[in-house]
Amino acid sequence: MDATSVMFAPLIPPPVIAVLAALALAAAGLALARGLKGWLWRALAALGVAAALMNPALVREARDPLTDIALVVIDDSASMDVDGRTEAAEAVAVAARDLAERDGSLELVEVRGGRAADGTRLMETIQRGLAGIPRERLAGVIIASDGQVHDAPSDGASLGLTAPLHHMVTGDPDARDRRLIVSEAPRYGLVGELVTFTLRVEDEADPGGTALVTLSVDGGDPIEARVAIGREVQVQAEIRNRGPNVVQIEVEPGREELTLVNNRAAVSVTGGRDRLRVLLITGEPHNGARAWRNLLKSDPSVDLVHFTILRPLDRDDSVPADELALIAFPVFELFQMRLSEFDLVIFDRYRRRGILRPLYFENIARYVEDGGALLVTTGPPFAGPDSLARTALAGVLPASPDGRVIETRFTPRISEAGARHPVTAPMAGGEAGWGDWHRRIGARAVAGETVLESPDGAPLLTLARAGEGRAAILLSDQAWLWARGYDGGGPHDELFRRVAHWLMGEPELDEERLTASVSGGQLSVTRTTLDESAPPLEIEWPSGATEVLDMSEAEPGRFTAATEASEQGLVRLRSGELTAVTASGPLNPREFTDLRPDPEGLSALTDASGGGVFMLGPQVNVPDLRRTRAGVRQAGPSWAGLQRNEAYIVTSAERTPLAPGLLLAILLMGLLAGAWRREGR
Repeated sequence: MDATSVMFAPLIPPPVIAVLAALALAAAGLALARGLKGWLWRALAALGVAAALMNPALVREARDPLTDIALVVIDDSASMDVDGRTEAAEAVAVAARDLAERDGSLELVEVRGGRAADGTRLMETIQRGLAGIPRERLAGVIIASDGQVHDAPSDGASLGLTAPLHHMVTGDPDARDRRLIVSEAPRYGLVGELVTFTLRVEDEADPGGTALVTLSVDGGDPIEARVAIGREVQVQAEIRNRGPNVVQIEVEPGREELTLVNNRAAVSVTGGRDRLRVLLITGEPHNGARAWRNLLKSDPSVDLVHFTILRPLDRDDSVPADELALIAFPVFELFQMRLSEFDLVIFDRYRRRGILRPLYFENIARYVEDGGALLVTTGPPFAGPDSLARTALAGVLPASPDGRVIETRFTPRISEAGARHPVTAPMAGGEAGWGDWHRRIGARAVAGETVLESPDGAPLLTLARAGEGRAAILLSDQAWLWARGYDGGGPHDELFRRVAHWLMGEPELDEERLTASVSGGQLSVTRTTLDESAPPLEIEWPSGATEVLDMSEAEPGRFTAATEASEQGLVRLRSGELTAVTASGPLNPREFTDLRPDPEGLSALTDASGGGVFMLGPQVNVPDLRRTRAGVRQAGPSWAGLQRNEAYIVTSAERTPLAPGLLLAILLMGLLAGAWRREGR
């Protein structure tokens, strides 16, 4: 394609030329006004000088036309996976490809994106596509999206578009959907207490009805409540564990649903205990009593109540009771009235001396079975007739004495079960540096797991569950030697702090536990168990799809599995009888807050660029794509335009001066001679 044009290359700045030409013409005009001869010739000479200074030239160019480029943006966010929207977007891309194949002057650039953790970030995808397209060649932008865009600019001119942007809205515009919205949720709560959530159920198909809402904490027993649709209501759930508690809230399906993903929401509430109340009863003064007191007092989360029996009822020293400085042991208040207020009861080297009546031991046993915790640290009295094993506590204690007190030097060791139990597993393998003990009480384990044993396999520390509660027994009164550093000491504080927290229900120390987390797009699951193997892992993804994985042993008592987490939302897991829930991506993805197509999602860009908004509908009616001239209307009711820019590159150019110096000099001399001649007449 060739083109010819006149171009100027001024020898001096054009404003100066204009001023000089104006002065010359003004002088000629003045001469005309006074009747002077030769004014016309002088005016023509001045114009000739101005033309010479502008240095005109005839330019002939050989041009190669450039194709125009259309950008097609396909939204691949999670909301596009419902209602056939992905297929509709592909139909738009196919229509654009067909136009590009028919029109050799049009190229196509396709980009896909928008999926992000905090919703649909489509502007980043558009800018990525525009980055490689010269603006003078841009024919237009076609976006196939449902309009649920969370980074759309309010300023339509922010992209600096010089071509139309068309929004092809995928999905059914008349679709209706039920969705759950959590308006307010606490971030923290106290274990054992209720926390309040404010929520609202929206449903265009049933605006005046009611819906059943279900709450569960960490996959536990559900709590049901029926709520009015369209109104904010408050529901409550109990925080059960320290640390993260995933509270899952779900509303039953409605008459019309786009997806059930937004019928569920999850909130992570960090549970904490106000204070852990521990009751420590020391049956008689001994070296280990101070070690227990120091251990419990050093824990800032523990509120300790400690009694030491200094003067048992069977002591007859003829001292009147009203002359004693000792306070009376408040047995009725502690074991009848306020026993349930304690999280843990410890009997340290206690023997029956008539202080506690059988009724109180029955109360303690019932307290354990109802969810309380009991720790018994024994001494020689446990093997005799005054043993606690001869009370109602025998039904909850995990070991029974055989009547022997073995006094010999030995080194405690972690048992095979202890190497798998979360309480003692971190200490397994370090027994070589532990100090010796010198006495143990002969007994046999009757329940639970023995985690610490003597070299001959006899139980030293046994943990067991009793009803809803937990119990533990230490069959030696020599553990305090570790606290004193005797013979190198041992893990006294670490071991018995972990035992105490296991007794009080610390989830991280449970011997049977299923946990999961998602990081970097990877779902990681850990199963803690005392068994030699773990059942297969069943995964239910937010979309309802299921997957089964085998779990492999990473270390004794700890099995793991991992897989790619490609969906966002709440993931449910099951291994045997254990269940767990975790969030893939945000707990409540912004993407699923409202899944209805939104034709106004990109209106600022379409209005500013002169493009159009087209509802594809369930039948996927893609508008006619056609080429248009720049500067004219770019969209109609059933068509979308991609403008022709007529861009080109110059391959060669030929320049011919229109005012050559010699010719111009002769012309000026002729004009000036004509002027003098006229003036001489």
